Amino acid sequence: MDNTAIITQVGRDEELISPTQEKVSQSGLNVKKQRSRSFFSSFFCCFRDYNVESTNGSSNVQSPTVEENGSIAKPINNADFIVPVEIDGTVHQVYVLKRPHVDLFLQKMGQLFECVLFTASLAKYADPVADLLDRWGVFRARLFRESCVFHRGNYVKDLSRLGRDLSKVIIVDNSPASYIFHPENAVPVQSWFDDMSDTELYDLIPFFEGLSKEEDVYTVLQNLRDIAM
Repeated sequence: MDNTAIITQVGRDEELISPTQEKVSQSGLNVKKQRSRSFFSSFFCCFRDYNVESTNGSSNVQSPTVEENGSIAKPINNADFIVPVEIDGTVHQVYVLKRPHVDLFLQKMGQLFECVLFTASLAKYADPVADLLDRWGVFRARLFRESCVFHRGNYVKDLSRLGRDLSKVIIVDNSPASYIFHPENAVPVQSWFDDMSDTELYDLIPFFEGLSKEEDVYTVLQNLRDIAM
């Protein structure tokens, strides 16, 4: 592995696994699986839709926050969880609404791939949100805004810096600007806000189950792009 790869900078308390081994935590059990593929997934769509509310005791006014590549969050009334975050000396409440089927999706992806959270969000709120979202320890590492490349007004996720074989790397993202350096590695998903009937993550599971058996992702992803055209 490249010693300069950013993936080496974000190891959590447990040791980061190699591309040929994965430890999956599910229902309280640790299961080790041998594998020969890597999957670097960007689940920031799970973080985008929240609102920040001041908790200084003098105001209940909700203020929108600019998030991933300029997106503006909108109010959420049925948040799954609320995370207190200090921004510029003021404590705010981050309201998080989970995309439908994200729990099942994360568990399945953790069984099939080595998963890394790669988000242009700031660590100060994305990290505690990930703690609540990823109850199974699926994310083997977490990369935040400082690991992105600022390019033409956007935070780009440069997959070449991950220290992995790119023919075995996939990025799941709703923003083409985020993977502009490596569009051939992308599985695009639709932006999601509050449609609780959405099934995109659930519908993608069979696709990734098949993709996990491939040694090279490029051919399959090219076919996916051809179908989308």
